[in-house]
Amino acid sequence: MNLSLLQSAAADNRWAALFPELPLALLALLLLVLEIVLPKRQHRSIPVVAILGQLALLVALLVNLRGGMTEQLTFNGLIRHSPTGQFFRVLFLVTSLLVSLLGVVSLARQRMPRVEFFHIVMIVSAAMMLLVQSHHFVMFFVALETVTVGFYILVSYYRTNPLSLEAGLKYLVMGALSSAMLLFGIVLLYGAVGNPALAPSGLAAGAMDFASVRQFLLAHPDNFLAQVGIVLVLSGVAFKIGAVPFQIWVPDVYQGAPTPITAFLAVGSKAAGFGALVVLAGVFAPCKSLVIPVLSVMAGATILFGNLAALTQYNVKRLIALSGVSHAGYLLIGVIAAYYDPAALSGVYFYLIAYLVASFAVFGVMTHVSGENEADQELEHYADLARTHPFLALVLVIGLGSLAGIPPLAGFIGKLMIFLAAFSAGLYVLLGIAVLGVVISIYYYFGWIKAACFSAWRLPAPAGEAAAGLPRTPVAWPARVTLGTLAVASVVLGLWQGPLIGWLLAR
Repeated sequence: MNLSLLQSAAADNRWAALFPELPLALLALLLLVLEIVLPKRQHRSIPVVAILGQLALLVALLVNLRGGMTEQLTFNGLIRHSPTGQFFRVLFLVTSLLVSLLGVVSLARQRMPRVEFFHIVMIVSAAMMLLVQSHHFVMFFVALETVTVGFYILVSYYRTNPLSLEAGLKYLVMGALSSAMLLFGIVLLYGAVGNPALAPSGLAAGAMDFASVRQFLLAHPDNFLAQVGIVLVLSGVAFKIGAVPFQIWVPDVYQGAPTPITAFLAVGSKAAGFGALVVLAGVFAPCKSLVIPVLSVMAGATILFGNLAALTQYNVKRLIALSGVSHAGYLLIGVIAAYYDPAALSGVYFYLIAYLVASFAVFGVMTHVSGENEADQELEHYADLARTHPFLALVLVIGLGSLAGIPPLAGFIGKLMIFLAAFSAGLYVLLGIAVLGVVISIYYYFGWIKAACFSAWRLPAPAGEAAAGLPRTPVAWPARVTLGTLAVASVVLGLWQGPLIGWLLAR
């Protein structure tokens, strides 16, 4: 009997469904093997293997998207293969590729191991893909913790920098707290669902797959134990996206982390958190009378805190961190609207794409402007950037303009889609807070643009002294191509987004 159970379980393991997660993990292991077998003088080629390998996986994944797919459960209900999961796979693979490209530039200034950096980035990216395709709370927790443990290492990767070590310690402490809250919430849900007296007919007591939990909540939406568990699970995910009141770690960690990892946190980790919220929206939908007020308070406070706190920042890494908090608030509005109309998720997906493109454009410029101590990046370091390096200044202006939501850039369309979804759902108070947040954000985004582009009132630098805004790292042609592509994408998606939105609506 046990043998037949094992055989039936093994028959449901469709390994082909783990593309590109499995090849990405194998590529990460290949890098470690190459470091062992290749002569030391050839180790410089290993990052190239990592980047080209990820690029090949991305092309293969995009080709597979053309064939379409249907939803299916694999690995005995642990993983739900779906079009939404395919979207996030592409998003995370693009993020991993861009982080690797920034890592090449950043690691060139440091005496740190290089191969391990790319290895961990790819493992974390694969775990993010599994997270948003989870269909069971065990799988959900394991994937989320794999992501978190990887970030513990990456945040403090530049261990000779005290600020990087401090950031890693703070992220470890706060991440452990969030994991404890999340796990406690899952345990409470298990306690509620596992009560045989409450289990609906046809549902095994204690089943923790998402379909079973949803079925239990449909039968018992007012169960106190389950409601507390839902709030704790949402709180644990809120830590990952940096939403109020769980955002306290964001400025210090973003400042101390290596710039490529700051970008990874800002885009990849945030997208993974919202992917988790999208997955959980279907599970917790029967309790939306509880979930919507909790997320609404969180969204409004997040937008106001992020924008108001960013007004006084002169360190650009802390500024971009707090602005990222406000973007989490805008995205939360889209998730809330999806409880009324699932079509609102297309706005969330487009916003994530626009945010990725604009953020990596800005972080790419930051990577080249910063010196060996990447935590020390002040607005004054960007003085005269438009005069000394007009290409970088143009990319920075487009990226910041898109983050601010200035037309005709992609960020404007993303915010517009979120606002329209909020209006259709009747979220008028949140819509008013969001519009106010956009107005406030223009001040600090344009303050950064002013520092980089308008220098008429400054005295010229003394003879022989480098301009303050002079990038300390030469801009090689791969970086020029990447940054130029990101800038053009922000403009193109702002002017012509019809096919992409149509595809997103089909998710």
